[in-house]
Amino acid sequence: MMFHVARIPGEGLAKGLAVTLRHMLRKSETQQYPEVHPDLPPRSRGVIALVEENCTVCMLCARECPDWCIYIDSHKETLPAPEGGRPRARNVLDRFAIDFSLCMYCGICVEVCPFDALFWSPEFEYAEYDIRDLIHEKDRLGEWAQTVPPPPPHEVGAGPPKEIAAASRPATRTAPPGRTAEAEKGGTAAGARTESADEAATAVPSGTAEASPGPSASVRREPPRAMRDIRSIRPPGALPKAPKNPKPDPQDPQDSQNSQEPSTRKKDGPKEES
Repeated sequence: MMFHVARIPGEGLAKGLAVTLRHMLRKSETQQYPEVHPDLPPRSRGVIALVEENCTVCMLCARECPDWCIYIDSHKETLPAPEGGRPRARNVLDRFAIDFSLCMYCGICVEVCPFDALFWSPEFEYAEYDIRDLIHEKDRLGEWAQTVPPPPPHEVGAGPPKEIAAASRPATRTAPPGRTAEAEKGGTAAGARTESADEAATAVPSGTAEASPGPSASVRREPPRAMRDIRSIRPPGALPKAPKNPKPDPQDPQDSQNSQEPSTRKKDGPKEES
């Protein structure tokens, strides 16, 4: 059973006027923009800035951009070879432009850059009267790099960054995959002991011209090789197929004997009794 509550006439109007009256009596805080700039959050996404010195023209940001609004042009330059080395070629950045009329500020280009060449800047005053003027080149992007705020400090009790931890760690020799350092040391020592024992067993005593190998003479064995030293001559499936009917070689006596066997069998077969 439902009850309908009678509404007071003008109740909604009274609530709306109450909100208006409450805001009329509150002190207003007006920022005189553009003389006074607003206080933006530290991680606000205003515009994408470029540090040209860090860019290696890997094209990763342009490939990952979902809007294809990043345009990159480059050329190769050969560096002079140092003493005892070969000349090295590197990519030189000619053009780096971003079309902000297509950009959706997703930040994928900033995240995938492996050399920290792109950053978020809180700058937002880049409006234009013509949409075609929203394509900004590397010179303008480099100016915005000066407005990038410093990174926030680490939390209390947090570990050091992985870059600093890796740089402070002493360099150690890494064992090949599938083998530990202890196993590699043990294998090296075992191989050395095997070689010394084999040399002692196969050594020729002074006074004898040559030692005759006896039944108890040990066979020299090579230490086991690692899997990385074993290389296949041909990949599986690339071996030549044997011919179905090989032709006998006249110079090979075994092939000539095999070719004469059928005729010999016919001659030596059982004779029918008359």
